[in-house]
Amino acid sequence: MSIPFVRYKHARFSARFPEPFRYSKSHYWMAPVEGEEGVWRVGFTKFATRMLGELVDCEWKPEVGGRVGVGDTIGSVEGFKAASDVYCVMEGAFHGGNPYLQQDACVVRTDPYEVGWLYAVKGEPEAESLDVHGYIAYLDGTIRRMAEEGHGEEGSEEE
Repeated sequence: MSIPFVRYKHARFSARFPEPFRYSKSHYWMAPVEGEEGVWRVGFTKFATRMLGELVDCEWKPEVGGRVGVGDTIGSVEGFKAASDVYCVMEGAFHGGNPYLQQDACVVRTDPYEVGWLYAVKGEPEAESLDVHGYIAYLDGTIRRMAEEGHGEEGSEEE
């Protein structure tokens, strides 16, 4: 199945975002898992992976089946640029981390929307989640604020 993407470009940052996915203002995406009723995969958007850089490790706190809620710290990722907590953008039961990341965590940056997902939850996305067009509008404002604050947009990236 081919997923339709929406192209996005702002100055030197460009990316493609899957149209049917939901997005959080904390730069995670959420997508239902085909054939698994109520299960959603969650990952970092291309914007988030650019901020984090290459990932080298990830760890998850909840047990499979454990209750998770929006805003909970459910794990951490470690990259060459930074280490960061991973927050839950779903309400429900933790369905597990992506086992492939134990072999190659760099796939989160190279293939963030398919193989590089982070974790899965059986439940519902956060109420504040956005569709792709809402996320792109939010991202535009975020990048504009970063440029005004002097963070700039180093380098060029296309997915």
